[in-house]
Amino acid sequence: MKSKNSDKSLLRIGVDTGGTFTDFIAADGSRQLSFKIQSTPRAPEEAILRGILRILEELGPAGGGRGGGGDRVRIEIVHGTTVATNALIERKGARTALVTTAGFEDVIEIGRQARPDLYNLSVTRPDPLVPSVLRFGLKERIAAEGDVVERLGVVDLEALVRRLRLARVESVAVSLLFSFANPEHEQMVAAALEPLNIPISVSHRILPEYREYERTSTVVINAYLAPLVSRYLSRLTAGLRELIPSGGQDSSTGLLVMQSSGGAVSSEVAAREPVRTILSGPAGGVVAATRIASMAGLDEIITFDMGGTSTDVALCRGETHTTNEAQITGLPVAVPVLDIHTVGAGGGSIAWVDDGGALRVGPESAGADPGPACYGKGDRPTVTDANLVLGRFAGAGLLSGEMTLDQDRAAAAIDRLAESMSASSSKKVSREKAALGVIDVANANMERALRLVSVERGHDPRLFSLVSFGGAGGLHAAALAEALRVPRVLIPSYPGAFSALGVLLSDVIKDYSRTVMLAVDHGGPVPPLISGLFSELETQAVADLQAEGFDQKRGKIGRNSIRTLRSLAMRYRGQSYELDIPLKGDGSGFVRDFHRAHRERYGHADPMRQVEIVSLRLRGIGITGKPAIDSVRTLRRHKAVSNSRAAAWLGESKSKVTVYQRSALKPGAQLDVPAIVVEYGSTSLIPKGWSCGVDRWRNLVLDRIGAAKV
Repeated sequence: MKSKNSDKSLLRIGVDTGGTFTDFIAADGSRQLSFKIQSTPRAPEEAILRGILRILEELGPAGGGRGGGGDRVRIEIVHGTTVATNALIERKGARTALVTTAGFEDVIEIGRQARPDLYNLSVTRPDPLVPSVLRFGLKERIAAEGDVVERLGVVDLEALVRRLRLARVESVAVSLLFSFANPEHEQMVAAALEPLNIPISVSHRILPEYREYERTSTVVINAYLAPLVSRYLSRLTAGLRELIPSGGQDSSTGLLVMQSSGGAVSSEVAAREPVRTILSGPAGGVVAATRIASMAGLDEIITFDMGGTSTDVALCRGETHTTNEAQITGLPVAVPVLDIHTVGAGGGSIAWVDDGGALRVGPESAGADPGPACYGKGDRPTVTDANLVLGRFAGAGLLSGEMTLDQDRAAAAIDRLAESMSASSSKKVSREKAALGVIDVANANMERALRLVSVERGHDPRLFSLVSFGGAGGLHAAALAEALRVPRVLIPSYPGAFSALGVLLSDVIKDYSRTVMLAVDHGGPVPPLISGLFSELETQAVADLQAEGFDQKRGKIGRNSIRTLRSLAMRYRGQSYELDIPLKGDGSGFVRDFHRAHRERYGHADPMRQVEIVSLRLRGIGITGKPAIDSVRTLRRHKAVSNSRAAAWLGESKSKVTVYQRSALKPGAQLDVPAIVVEYGSTSLIPKGWSCGVDRWRNLVLDRIGAAKV
């Protein structure tokens, strides 16, 4: 990997904070560095600052050390974070109030009357983030068309401010009825609450779209997370300022934060709108996987990101796909989010036996502290311990020897699990049998996630390739592909820090939307009203991106340039769901494109039925400088060289496997299988029944023997 920009004064750093490790990739005009260190969950910025210090020291004098006056004058840091995710999952956000139209205070508790489990008579709904005592109704009313029916009074606003002061809230969400059609009253509320000096989240800025429950839920989540994320980014920014002192007016350090949509945004915007960062970390991996797969000629892919705490999967067909219908811990998040499914299965997932005697794996994770038993602190068996006991690390430690693995401690943890399994069955369970059981159960959990994004959505996995990454992904990818009959697996370079590469590959993205509810004819161009609204949104997008240093005058190609993409959320009139239809060229075929998309998604279309534009959406893109991926022009096939063999349990018995060092594998190399490929940050297992070679971009390409070629 190298930078496209030969400017050695620019150092770009990608950081992805996970539950177990924090990953780093840095690139300048001629050099690159990739590594990972253990995360510090209680203060994530500490691990980040340690890693950036290491980058500044290892990249030599051009880095200027800690403000040492070298040539380096510009540093750009792009950060994928789990701070918002963890705060929402663990319910550790701020004391938040909700201000809404009188009579609608309980919208976030009533929600939609859809049952997540149709036949479960004891379904429990997630508690609302704002308790009833902190929900405040205002006498006001905007009509659906935007007309003021009942004007908001100044006296009511003054009373609201007093009540909020007495409630000692840390953040406020404002979501008034039909504010997307006319934000006047929300603007009045925001202005009145400004003296409180706390974060104020208003729905017409966060999500100016219809659907009262989803809009309110989204703005409440934003308010709930804002104080915590703002404090975190402030600590990180202060630490960076201390670590990298300014060297003059020509030097700068910029911090961008990855969004759930697959694009980055400034840290200031992320602090104001943290709801856009809830799937920040996993998004980077999907962005990188799509880019690498496209270079390798693979457009139809399923991404498989297995880390220490969880596994994230997504299906991509030539590009990343976003959804506005995501749910996190049962709560709707209606801002654009990459269509990623997460399951609680990772290298640190804890194995246990339930009251019925069944072996379970996860969702609880040992995390970074204490970590798996083999890390030397914990004593509970995990997936990593099972892989170690089965010999699948080939005797190597982690991180090229920076972390040693305690084989005896892992064996003791698996032995205790085997005893529990034996006690609940009629026969003794061996250590290896228990470890194999842990792997099988973990794989079953991840296989269900992969089926959910493929088979259950009408896609045949046999027509896709699996792109595997994450520190633990390579050990499980072939088995999962076998179960799904996926013919090809691609394991890229730097799989353990792949999401960090993804955040470096991301552009700055800003999403805008407007609800219109407009019926359209069966054909013809985009209505003038829609074109005019798009022009307004484009003007706003360009202004916002120019404020962050991007230049519209550069055209649509090249670093720092600006692009915009238009799409329409459309449906048949009377439906309650929409499809997002990209506008191509002059947009004249948008109705035809909708019918085609509806048939592809749902299996039917009705060209004679009235079509409705519900919302228009615009994406503003600021093009960033990206690291290029090294490749060779001519691929010379040759047998890979290895001087190491090991014994590993690949099934019910031990097998001899060839052990390869990934750094020694050149493009064109063909591996003997079964094999274990060891590298910094990850280990990959290639079992019997698969072939494995190294392509032009140094990806490991596994092909299932006998399967049809992708």
